[in-house]
Amino acid sequence: MSPALERWFPILDWGRRYNRSLLTADGVAAVVVTLMLIPQSLAYALLAGLPAQAGLYASMAPLVLYALMGSSGTLAVGPAAVTSLMTAASVGAVAAQGSAAYTEAALMLALLSGAIMLVMGAARLGFLANFLSHPVISGFVSASGLLIAASQLKHLLGVTLQGDNLLQLLPQLWHNLPSLHVPTSAMGLGALGLLLLVRRQLKPGLKRLGVSAGAADLAAKAAPVVVLLLNIALSAVWQLAEQGVRVVGTVPQGLPPLTLPGVSSGASATGGWAAPWALAQALWVPALLISLVGFVESVSVGQSLAAKRRERIDPDAELRALGLSNLGAGLTGGFPVTGGFSRSVVNFDAGARTPAAGIYTAVGLALAALFLTPWLFHLPQATLAATIMVAVLTLVDVGVFARTWHYAKADFIALLLTFGLTLAVGVEAGLIAGVSASVLLLLYRTSRPHIAVVGQVPGTEHYRNVLRHAVLEQPGILGLRVDESLYFANARFLEDTIAAQVAVRPGVRHVVLQCSAVNDIDASALESLETINVRLQASGVQLHLSEVKGPVLDRLQRSHLLAELSGQVFLTHYQAVQALTLVV
Repeated sequence: MSPALERWFPILDWGRRYNRSLLTADGVAAVVVTLMLIPQSLAYALLAGLPAQAGLYASMAPLVLYALMGSSGTLAVGPAAVTSLMTAASVGAVAAQGSAAYTEAALMLALLSGAIMLVMGAARLGFLANFLSHPVISGFVSASGLLIAASQLKHLLGVTLQGDNLLQLLPQLWHNLPSLHVPTSAMGLGALGLLLLVRRQLKPGLKRLGVSAGAADLAAKAAPVVVLLLNIALSAVWQLAEQGVRVVGTVPQGLPPLTLPGVSSGASATGGWAAPWALAQALWVPALLISLVGFVESVSVGQSLAAKRRERIDPDAELRALGLSNLGAGLTGGFPVTGGFSRSVVNFDAGARTPAAGIYTAVGLALAALFLTPWLFHLPQATLAATIMVAVLTLVDVGVFARTWHYAKADFIALLLTFGLTLAVGVEAGLIAGVSASVLLLLYRTSRPHIAVVGQVPGTEHYRNVLRHAVLEQPGILGLRVDESLYFANARFLEDTIAAQVAVRPGVRHVVLQCSAVNDIDASALESLETINVRLQASGVQLHLSEVKGPVLDRLQRSHLLAELSGQVFLTHYQAVQALTLVV
C-alpha cells in the first residue's frame, strides 16, 4: 500500500487492524453519542436558522466522510455552537430566514467551506491556523457563547428579538420582556432548570446511591434525551401548540436528500441571485472565517484527546477530512460542520477507538431520521433553546481575562478587543479584529527583538546578559546576542541598536553578533547586515558572527556577506572572544 495513499486515507491503515474488540468499543460509543446528538443536532439547526431536520442531515454524511480521511480516532464531526452561530450571521446577511434562498445559501456556505479546507489541506496550509492566538480564540469563543445564549432568549421566553449582537438584542429584550409568552417561558425555563440540574447533580447523585461510575455516566449523558421526551409528552398532552407555544412541527421522514445549492431557487431577500456564482462571491469570506474557526476548534479538541492516549493527529489530514465532511454536508441538506467539543469528549469517554464509531453514529442518526421524526412534531422550540444554552455554558471562560492580564498585557488587549467587538458588532467583525490584532502583535514583538549585551560567566565558556548576571567583558569587544530571527520588520531595529551600542563604547574594535537564537535571515535582514558591516568597517570596527546555525549559514554562503565580512564566523562565542582578545 502506498504511504502517500495511506496519508490521504488513514482508513486504509486502521481498517486493516480492525477487529471485534474495536468494533465493540466503537459500537458502545456510537450508541451514547447518538443519544446525545439527536437533541443537539436539532438545537444547532435552530441556532443556524434552519429547519430541524437540517441538523440531523448535517450529522450523517460528514461523520461517514470524516472516517475516510480523518486522523483522529475520537473526533466527532457535525454541527457545533460557534459555527452554527456564524452560519446564521453569514446567511442572514444575504437571504431571509425561512426562505428557500436561506437554505440554499447555507448549503453553499458548507460547500465553500469544504472546498477551502480541501485546498488548504492539499497545500499543507494547516500552519495558518497558528495565526489565531489562544487569547483571540478564547475571547471569540466566550463572546460567541454569550451571543448564542442571548439569541436563544427569543425561543426560550417567546419574545421577539432580532439582531446579531448584544447592542441590538439587549434593548429589544428589555422592551419586549413584558410581553413574554407565559406557556413558552414556563416550558423553556423549566427545561433549562432541569437540564442544568441533570448536568450538575445527576451523576454524583447516582454515585452516592451506589450506582457504578460507568452506569451513572451513561445515565447523565442520556438524561437530555429523557428531558426532551418529557417535554414532547407534556406539549402533546397539554396541546401547547394551540396555546401559542412554537413547536418543531412536521419533520420530513427519511434519509438526507441530495442537494445542489443555488440552482433550484435564485431568490433572496435582496433581489435575487443571477447564478450560484454570485451566491459564492457573497459568501466566500464568511466561508473562509468558518473554515479557520472550525479547523482550529477541531484540531484543538483532536490534539487534546489524542494526547491522552499518546497518539497524534495530522493537522493537514484534518483539514482535508473536514473539507470532505463539509462538502458532504452541502450536498445532503446540511450546513457547515466541524469537530465539536462536547460530542468528541463524549465519544472519547464512551470508549471510541477509531473513526468507525462515527460511521455507526451516522447509522443510528439515519435510523432516527427514518423512524423517530414523527415523534418530534410536538417538541417545543423553547426546549431546544434550553438545550443550546446549557451546551454553550462550557464555552464561556471567565478566568481567561485575569490569567491573560497578569501574564501578558498585549495579549489581553487582543483578547478584550476580540471579545468586545464580537459582542458589540458581531462574530465576523470580532474574529477579523482578533486575527488582525494577533498579526499586529506578532509583528510588533518581532520588530523589536531582545538584543542583549553578553559577557562571560566566570570559570565557564557561557555568555549571558550583562544586566542579569555577574559576568566578565573583554575591553574592545562588544558581544551582542539577538534573540529573534532577522527579517524585514526588525532589520532596521538591529542596525539602530548596534549603532547605539557602539556609539557609547568608543573603545570597541570588534562586534561579535551571537546568532544562537537566529533561525532565519531574510533578504531585507541580509542587506541590513551588509550595511552594518560597511558602517562598522568605516569606523574602524570589525563585525564577526558566532554560533550561526547550519541552515542559516548555508543561505549566507549563497550571498556576498561572508566574502565581504570585515571579521570572521566563529563556531562558538567563546572561541570568538578568545581569538579576538589576542588581537585586541
